[in-house]
Amino acid sequence: MASIFSKIISREIPAYIVAENADFIAFLDINPLAKGHTLVVPKIETDYIFGLQPETLSGLMLFAQRVAKAIDGCGFAKRVGVAVIGLEVPHAHIHLVPINGLHDIEFSKEKLKLSVEEISTIAEQIRSKFM
Repeated sequence: MASIFSKIISREIPAYIVAENADFIAFLDINPLAKGHTLVVPKIETDYIFGLQPETLSGLMLFAQRVAKAIDGCGFAKRVGVAVIGLEVPHAHIHLVPINGLHDIEFSKEKLKLSVEEISTIAEQIRSKFM
């Protein structure tokens, strides 16, 4: 059964995509910890990030670095934190979360409620900085 991320990749369901190439895609988390919280996903469906082939894992990290630099360029926070949890969706992915402090990347905290206009603007800001 295809994961929700595979359905985003195939455009079966909508997402706020901020970056994409032949192998990877990055889109805004719909339950973000912070403005700019982005998921970076390999297009190949693999449940566990460490189950990826070495070249895919390294490519994913290099793509995530480019996305993180775009997020940095938007000025949402001091840094972009990185987390790999891997339990909530059975498709390998990386969370890039703008942070100002250690507790900003705690997944147990309440998620932001953003309007469609806010999330659309955030996506466009990141897309405009992606190189």
